[in-house]
Amino acid sequence: MRRLPVIAALLVLAAAVPTTAEARGRPAKKPVITSVRCWPVQVCGTNPRVVAPGGRLRIKGKNLQKRGMVVLFPGKAKAAKGGKRAPLTAKLRRTLPAGWVATVPTTARSGRIRIMIAKTGARSNVYGPISIRLAVKLPNIHGSGTAFDGTGMWIWYVSKSDGGNVAAIVARAQQYGVKTLFIKSSDGTNWWDQFSPTLIAQLKSAGLHVCAWQFVYGTHPDVEAQLGAQAAQTGADCLAIDAEGQYEGLYAQAQTYITDLRAVVGPDYPVSLASFPYVDYHPGLPYSVFLGPGGAQFNAPQVYWKTIGTSVDTAMAHTYQWNLPYERRIVPLGQLYNAPPPADVQRFRALAAGYGSAGTSWWSWQSAGQSGWTAIAPPDPAPVAVAPPVYPLLKSGSKGDLVVWAQEHLMTAGQPVTANGKFDTQTVQAVSAFQAAHGIPVTGQLDQGTWNELLKLEPTAVSWTTSARASSRDRRNGPSSAHLRAKAYEIPKELGAR
Repeated sequence: MRRLPVIAALLVLAAAVPTTAEARGRPAKKPVITSVRCWPVQVCGTNPRVVAPGGRLRIKGKNLQKRGMVVLFPGKAKAAKGGKRAPLTAKLRRTLPAGWVATVPTTARSGRIRIMIAKTGARSNVYGPISIRLAVKLPNIHGSGTAFDGTGMWIWYVSKSDGGNVAAIVARAQQYGVKTLFIKSSDGTNWWDQFSPTLIAQLKSAGLHVCAWQFVYGTHPDVEAQLGAQAAQTGADCLAIDAEGQYEGLYAQAQTYITDLRAVVGPDYPVSLASFPYVDYHPGLPYSVFLGPGGAQFNAPQVYWKTIGTSVDTAMAHTYQWNLPYERRIVPLGQLYNAPPPADVQRFRALAAGYGSAGTSWWSWQSAGQSGWTAIAPPDPAPVAVAPPVYPLLKSGSKGDLVVWAQEHLMTAGQPVTANGKFDTQTVQAVSAFQAAHGIPVTGQLDQGTWNELLKLEPTAVSWTTSARASSRDRRNGPSSAHLRAKAYEIPKELGAR
């Protein structure tokens, strides 16, 4: 008991110790907001300062700290019994690739915002106004401002595309409304010399965008990332990652590839994933890494409806439903090889516009017949009115990468769950607790309403490169679901390889 006065004295002395800035004779710098926009862009409208209640804002600024920052919004929080109503606040968290992100309180009003350091009370400049309102649900056809907008055509071998005659390639592209050429730049660890600075300069001088695409295997992801970065440095306006069956189960390799690529090209360089369209057919493919934070901003699923053996409408509906939760702009890749009916090609274009895509591309130049070229020519067909896609229902027994994606979001929500890719008892309990905390009917199933609320959070980053262990039987690693085999291959596994 005699130690209490001594402890109290030590606490008083500790409280009197100046902060680092104060010890150096200068006050801590106040945070400064330099820009604010709705985030992610694929769920936002044309005005970056309009955000939905419960939506997210990306905030850039100066003197931002690692922790302890909140954003002050117009409005008051509900007061405790007998208490005063406090200002509306939201934590400012650092995420990749967005940077600093805050979730807008559902009761916030439009107006000006500012940042406050919770510990010191220091406040930033006032910024705004920010308009907080539900946006009208219209197709997101205003575009991304990148080479993924408009009509694109994929070139496997330049030598087999109009004989490699650059003038003929330019003339055909201009005649049929092609804005972007996706040209193969590498295959695994092999660079393709056809992706040359001379070719790129000639095509760009004719007003065309030129993007690179590489077929990747995951055997040497660091080298594949170097070749992707080399394409960007050679002049590519964007990069498409063609990761297919060879990458199933390779979570650590996918993470190495993405990390190494972004280290060179930076966080904003336009990248897409061009892979299997039916996510549910490929439970072990690391979509959540390629399309996760820091990964590709665009999703270009290969919706080859004729090869899949179904209608354009069915293929597109299946693709959009299962790719929707990854929240990346979908710029579907359509089929011109094997001579699909021109009416199907036109339908694909109209459906893509109806779903809100600002761009489509086609496989491939060398395999397209004249009827296919004619079918992609201007003018654009009128968008087809489609029912908004709904999120896939995940429940007890579900398995695969989309379960991994959901579990990473549940981890951010503070739920004690492991990202193992299996909708097990632990995940059912976590979903039920999340639903109860957010006023959602408790079912233990990941339904539309639960997805809507869950995807307002950023996923928790999982280090597959340190936690994953490859099995002795194969190279697969990562969550338990990484070892699940594909249910089917709706498109050829190696189309575009070699």
